[in-house]
Amino acid sequence: MDLALLEEKLSSYGGSGYYLFESFIIKILQAEATSRGQTLIYHSGNNIAAYDAVAPEGFGDIPGPVAIEIVRSLSPNRIAKELQRHISLSQDGASSLLLISIGSYPVDAKALIAKNFPSAKNIVLWGQNEIQALINRHPQVSAEVADNLFSNRFRVALEGKYEDWKEQRKTVISAIRENYMSGRFSMLLGAGVSSSAGLPDWDTLLNSLFVSMLTEDGVGGKNADPDQISSIVKRLRQIDGPSALMLARYIRKGIAADSQSEQGKFIKAVTEQLYGLRNKKYSISSPLIKSIANLCAPSRTGAKVKSVLTYNFDDLLEREIKARGLSYRSIFEEVDLASPEELPIYHVHGFLPENRDEYQNINKATLVFSEEGYHQIYREAYHWSNLIQLNSLKETSCLMVGLSLTDPNLRRLLEISAKSIDKPKHFAFMKRITYESFSTEGEKPAVRAPSGLVKRFLDRHHKLNEGVLRELGVNIIWYEQYEEIPTLLQSISKGV
Repeated sequence: MDLALLEEKLSSYGGSGYYLFESFIIKILQAEATSRGQTLIYHSGNNIAAYDAVAPEGFGDIPGPVAIEIVRSLSPNRIAKELQRHISLSQDGASSLLLISIGSYPVDAKALIAKNFPSAKNIVLWGQNEIQALINRHPQVSAEVADNLFSNRFRVALEGKYEDWKEQRKTVISAIRENYMSGRFSMLLGAGVSSSAGLPDWDTLLNSLFVSMLTEDGVGGKNADPDQISSIVKRLRQIDGPSALMLARYIRKGIAADSQSEQGKFIKAVTEQLYGLRNKKYSISSPLIKSIANLCAPSRTGAKVKSVLTYNFDDLLEREIKARGLSYRSIFEEVDLASPEELPIYHVHGFLPENRDEYQNINKATLVFSEEGYHQIYREAYHWSNLIQLNSLKETSCLMVGLSLTDPNLRRLLEISAKSIDKPKHFAFMKRITYESFSTEGEKPAVRAPSGLVKRFLDRHHKLNEGVLRELGVNIIWYEQYEEIPTLLQSISKGV
C-alpha cells in the first residue's frame, strides 16, 4: 500500500481528512505495538493536554514510557512548541517523545533539538518514510483500515482511553484560560445567553408572531380569542410543521411585503414580541450575562477578549457592558469599525435593540430572520458577517456560549477554518445527557433497557460528539446544569 495514494484519497475529504489519517496511523501504531508485545494507550475527544497516545513499556526500540504525538507537519517553531509542552508534562511520566509528522520536517531538526534543548533525551522524529515502513510491516492491517476509514475513525474515538469528564473539564478550562490570557480570544454567543435573561426561545417567538399575524388579519373575526388562535397554530405545527426557517419566511410574508415601510412594520412586530415575551422572573442582567461581561472587562494588562460575535438580535449584553462604564461598539453593518479602545460586538444575524433611537444607521442592519437572510449569507461568500466569523475562527481561539452548533453556515465556516490545524483550538459549552433525564419521562420509564447498557450508550454518545466536533476544530466543555456555566466562566477569568 502506497502512502502517497492514501494521502491523495484523504485530501478529497477536506478538513476531516487529517483526522481520518490520524486514526489510520493510530491503528498501525497499535498493530506494531501488539506485534512486539507492547501496550499502546490512545486518547480521543478533548485531548487538550494529553498526548495522542502513550506506550508505557516503550514503543519499538524507544525506551518507555513513550509519549506519541501526531501532527500535520513539523516546522522548527512547531518542534520547539512540542518539546516545551513535553517538558511541562513530564510529571506524567513520559520520558521519551515520538513526534510523527504526516508532512515533512526540517532536515536539520535533530541538530536544532540538540542545540536548543540539550537536556531533552530520547526525542524521536518520524516522517513519511517511517510511516511507509510501518505500513509495509503491517500490510493487511493497513489495507483493512484504509478500506474502512470512516468506521475506523469512530472506532478509534470509542476505543480510546475513557477519562472522567469532570476531571477532563478542568484541563479544558485551564487551556481556555491560557488562550484568554494571551489576548487572542473571541466569544461567540447564541440563544442560550438571551434565554438566561428570560427572552423567548426561537419557537416561542415564532408561535407568538404567527398568532399575532393571524389575529390582526381577522381570521377569527372581530372578537377573536388569541388563545383559540394559539391552539390552532399549535395544532398546525404538529400536523404540517414546517422548518423554523420556512415558518419564519411565512410569517415575514404575512406581516410585511417587500416595501420599506412594511419592512419597518415587520421589524417593529419582531422587536415588540422579542422583549414583550421576556419572562420577568429572570433578571435582565442574568448571572450568565454578568460572567460574560466580566470576561470582557479589561485587566491591568489590557483587554483579553478581542471581539464578541453574537447570533442574537437583542442588546442585553450591551446594557450590561454600558452599566459597567466599559467602551464598546455594536456593529451590524459592513462599513462600521470599532476604535482600538472599543470592544466590538458584532451582530452577525442582525440587531434589534429595544430602543432603536440609540443607534445610528440601525435600519441598515441585515436581519437574518428567515430563509431569505440565510440564503443571502450562503450566496455571498464575502458577506461581511461571513468574513468577520471566519477571521475570528482563524485568528483567535473562540469560546462558544449558548450555541447548539447546528447552524449549517457556522459549521461550514468552522470546517473551513479547521483545514490548517491539527488540534482543536475552539471551545463550546454543551449540555451532557444524564442517565436520569434520559431513562425517565416524568415518573415513567422512557427506555426498556438495563441501567448499565443505557450508561454505556450515553458514554459512547458523548464520546462520538467529542469526535465529531473535534473535526470542526472544537473542544467540548461538558456541563449538566445551566447554572454551572457562570461559575465555569468565572474560573476562566479568575484562574480558580
